[in-house]
Amino acid sequence: MNDIRTPDWVKDAIFYQIFPDRFAKSTKVPKSSNLEVWDSLPTPHGYKGGNLYGVIEHLDHLEKLGVSAIYFCPVFQSGSNHRYHTHDYFNVDPMLGGNKALEDLIEAAHARGMKVVLDGVFNHASRGFFQFHDILENGAQSAYLDWFNIKGFPLNAYETKDPPNYQAWWGYPALPEFNTDTPAVREFLWGVAEYWIQKGIDGWRLDVPNEIDDDAFWQEFRRRVKNINPEAYIVGEIWGDASRWLKGDQFDAVMNYVFTTISYEFLAADSMQPEIIAETGLKHFQKLDAAGFALKLEALLKLHPTEITQSQLNLLGSHDTPRVMSVTGGDILSVKLMTVLQMTLPGAPCVYYGDEIGLEGERDPDCRRGMPWEKETWNLELLDFTTQAIAVRNQVSALRQGSYKTLYASDMTVVFERKLEDSVAIVVLNAGKKSQSLALENLENGNYVEHFGKSTIVATDGLMTLEVVARTALVFVLL
Repeated sequence: MNDIRTPDWVKDAIFYQIFPDRFAKSTKVPKSSNLEVWDSLPTPHGYKGGNLYGVIEHLDHLEKLGVSAIYFCPVFQSGSNHRYHTHDYFNVDPMLGGNKALEDLIEAAHARGMKVVLDGVFNHASRGFFQFHDILENGAQSAYLDWFNIKGFPLNAYETKDPPNYQAWWGYPALPEFNTDTPAVREFLWGVAEYWIQKGIDGWRLDVPNEIDDDAFWQEFRRRVKNINPEAYIVGEIWGDASRWLKGDQFDAVMNYVFTTISYEFLAADSMQPEIIAETGLKHFQKLDAAGFALKLEALLKLHPTEITQSQLNLLGSHDTPRVMSVTGGDILSVKLMTVLQMTLPGAPCVYYGDEIGLEGERDPDCRRGMPWEKETWNLELLDFTTQAIAVRNQVSALRQGSYKTLYASDMTVVFERKLEDSVAIVVLNAGKKSQSLALENLENGNYVEHFGKSTIVATDGLMTLEVVARTALVFVLL
């Protein structure tokens, strides 16, 4: 346990998740002839034509927000708008601008100090993947028969009343699962991982990695990636307890949906829309008071070694969940409270594109709307608040890598301290509907400035008293 090491840059990072087809278009990529209208509601199969040059042209927006790392949903050639149906792992989709666009994006992002993490879909491929297509063409005589788990011929590779006669992800015939017991498959997938790290990406987000139920596969994956770049980030999509994969020999972190759940349970339970809760994928939802939240949060922070905890990807939503503004019924106070929590806890915050401007959307595909670039449609109050919350994290080292200590948890108010040497921050979250008078003890003496209101309060003899209005978040930083 003591020799666990995760990338240092991740602990200080602010991530921004981009769904490439929906973020931004650029005229540098020829326009396809059958695209959906950008601001129309998305459909399961339609394309809107976003591309990587569009991302490059909007890096100013990310920089002003305070972003230092971008996580991209899949970019490789595919027959789907989300590109989780991979055709070619060594070529960026032409609709996104091809390999040159990714090369230019990496260069442009790195020039601004931003990292680039790609989505690795290694559990399954697609009907368009060459080796599977060869089986479709040649049947039992295919040279690639052992790349997949085939149960009979001819292949039932399309939607019919009969299930596919090969192993497919969740039974979807479009997603044949790799047979990772086959040495050639293992070498192929490890080779993909190595290739793009060599091309300059800064890490991999792994799609459903638990479905490759093979520790040795992921141990070798890590070894090969880290041999090329020891600071490459490996983060898995595991929705529950990920302890098995977070022992220092497989992943650096996971997408921290446990954090997401408890954030909603405490800070937004009263505003959550009941019909949407079931669609979030956040299981066993229950409303929490301050004491219950503090217990759950402390248990989460102690679940893994500090090195892992500080590298967890802390998110409020993703391409797989309804958007935070829709889950909360547009309650901006709940969104603000959760944003402050996200930006003040150990772990790397990740903002899903558009959440900073109040973009709405229910379950997939609605949560994958086109990013509106007409600023008159933006929630500028939320954008300003999110920018400020990111700024305080970027400015205060204690909020990134400091220790955590609960100072107060009663009724619907929680107070915690983050501390790293001389850097000290006090975070106050009142999720309740009434004001709270607090007397906090055993603090570092000195003047504390409140980040959002710019007021100053003094701690004398380790004591600070303050009044916290209902449904408010405060961040006090020791001067």
